[in-house]
Order: sequence, then C-alpha cells, then structure tokens
Amino acid sequence: MANEIRFFELNTGAKIPSVGLGTWQAQPGLVGAAVAAAVKIGYRHIDCAQVYGNEKEIGEVLKKLFKDGVVKREELFITSKLWCTDHAPEDVPAALDRTLRDLQLDYVDLYLIHWPIRMKKGLVGFKPENLLQPDIPSTWRAMEALYDSGKARALGVSNFSSKKLGDLLEVARVPPAVDQVECHPSWQQTKLREFCKSKGVHLSGYSPLGSPGTTWLKSEVLKHPTLNMVAQKLGKTPAQVALRWGLQMGHSVLPKSTHEERIKENFDVFDWSIPEDLLAKFSEIEQASATNQGNDICPRDSQSIQDRRRTLGW
Repeated sequence: MANEIRFFELNTGAKIPSVGLGTWQAQPGLVGAAVAAAVKIGYRHIDCAQVYGNEKEIGEVLKKLFKDGVVKREELFITSKLWCTDHAPEDVPAALDRTLRDLQLDYVDLYLIHWPIRMKKGLVGFKPENLLQPDIPSTWRAMEALYDSGKARALGVSNFSSKKLGDLLEVARVPPAVDQVECHPSWQQTKLREFCKSKGVHLSGYSPLGSPGTTWLKSEVLKHPTLNMVAQKLGKTPAQVALRWGLQMGHSVLPKSTHEERIKENFDVFDWSIPEDLLAKFSEIEQASATNQGNDICPRDSQSIQDRRRTLGW
C-alpha cells in the first residue's frame, strides 16, 4: 500500500494539503469554474494571490460552495500573498483586508510575502527604476501582527533564496512556515530544500509541471525522457509522475489548470508511488538552463534572469 502523502505538517502544527490548485495565469471567467471543479474533485488547498487579479471571482465561487454545502470553510486551506507594492508596514494589513474582502473570508490559512523585493506603488515590472530598498524585517513584523490577530493562520514567503530565508529566520518572532518557489524535476531546488528541512520550513512547489507559458527557465519538464520512462513503467502520465515526485521529495505541489479532466488527473497521485530505484533516476536529470528573456515575474518585464538575480540580491 502506497504512502498517500495527503498532508504535510507545518511548524504551526497545521496540516497543509499536499496537492493544491494554482490560480496564477488562470483567466477571469475560467478560474471560478476551475476552483469549483477542483473542490468537488477533492482538492482542499487553493493557492491565490492579490496580483493574479482573480481573487474576487474565486471568492464568489467559495461563497457558493459553502452555501451549497459542498465543503466547509474549515476544510479548506487558502493561501494568498502580499504583493511587492504593499511592503510598507502600514500597507500590509490593508492588503490582507482587501484579499479577505475579495475572497469573502475571515482569515487565510497562509499568507506569504510574494517576492523579497519592494516596488513603487502603481508600477509594473521588476525594472531597477521601479524598485525601492526592501526592509523585510519591518514587513515581517507587520505580517506577524496579522498572525497575532488570527487573520492569517500561518505566515510564509515565496521566491526566497536560502540566504534571504536564513536572514529572515534570524530576526523573525514568528518563523515562516513555508517557502513557495518554482520546483519540478528540471529545477529541483536541492540546496533550498535541504536548508528548509533543516530549519523546519515547508517547501511548496509552484509550476510543478514546469512553466511552458513563460521563458524564465528553458525546460520541457513533461517531455523529459526520464519522466516519460517512469510514466510508461507505472502506467501514469508524465504530469502525474512529476507531481508524485514532488510529494515523495517532501514538498507540496500546486499544479494549475482550468481544464476539469487535467485537474482530476493531477489529483490522482495518492494511491501509488514511484519505487526507490526509479526515484533515484530523477537525481540524474540535468537542471534547467536560464534564458536571456523572461516575463513570468511580472507582465512586460524582459530583464534577463541574470539581471534579475543581481537586482534581487541572489
């Protein structure tokens, strides 16, 4: 009998469902139907963010799901994120209040700092002229007040390197429970995963099937021969194998789809496992290469990944 791995325990004691529905790049008019389908299929973890521009639609769907008795609020794990223009301590509570109003909720289960950078209000794109000097400790103290109030049941970060996460852990009164980053077989985040494990921080992987709609990383995750070989041996799809790999590596996964059949397929990862001999093959996968373009961080931003790393202090 396979170890289902349906949850991971956070340092708060809360359990985060191991498979969540990602809502980034889910178009208005489609995201609501995707969330409704996912919850009815069995998903209990929905990953949101204010900058995605679709929290109002998700909120309407959640309200209907609760009203119709499909699911109870306490059965769902809802994540949202603080955008880069709201890092000033006085802006943090207002940002969460907007998210709660849009989602029609009293609290979120997890609230993340979306990126370790601060941007001027009203601007789009991580260009140097749009950036302000970040003060993560001050922003985090404002986040901790939200935790104290009960409006955020757990706190975390997203897109933080080991160095930035370590710096935060040194000053945090409430330690981050999660670091959400891109993670998949072609971008395995080995160093960060080990660091998170050593510090009791849960790693959560977005774009677990790769990010073919972006050019941040040059990789074709689902076409990789190793993934396809394992999928064929196990009678599963490459997507299912990529997701199950994540669970067996110890991190939650956040696949995004607006197609009901794929949403269902992505949830069929619990009653089987990848044998150890095949799991070992994943460590041999060459890691993705960076490209000289990329617009997945923010619309209309074409900095190279190298420039971005310098800008973000990586």
